[in-house]
Amino acid sequence: MAGEPQADCLFCKIVAGEVPAAVVRESATTVAFRDINPQAPTHVLVIPKVHHPDAASLAAAEPGIAADVLREAGQVALDEGITEHGYRIVFNIGAGAGQTVFHAHAHVLGGRGLQWPPG
Repeated sequence: MAGEPQADCLFCKIVAGEVPAAVVRESATTVAFRDINPQAPTHVLVIPKVHHPDAASLAAAEPGIAADVLREAGQVALDEGITEHGYRIVFNIGAGAGQTVFHAHAHVLGGRGLQWPPG
């Protein structure tokens, strides 16, 4: 069920403290931690503590928590010192877009030039 922790979800296990992560921020509704396979000098994931399979599902079911994820992503960028030169917040939705963990999450990327289009 959406919102409930999923036993087979890596990010739910991180929220529960069952899997270690390099946490950089935590709020009442979110956790932010360094990506284990960084694609930029700064690559932090911001996840809601509740389980939803992707950002669109999270926004539809719990828009306040979706806003919390975005607010925390901005704070991560500020804390990491990447706001001056710009940064990217990315939500991948679906395997075809590169989503590999089906728990809503934002990628905060910065610390180098980020070309457009990505890829």
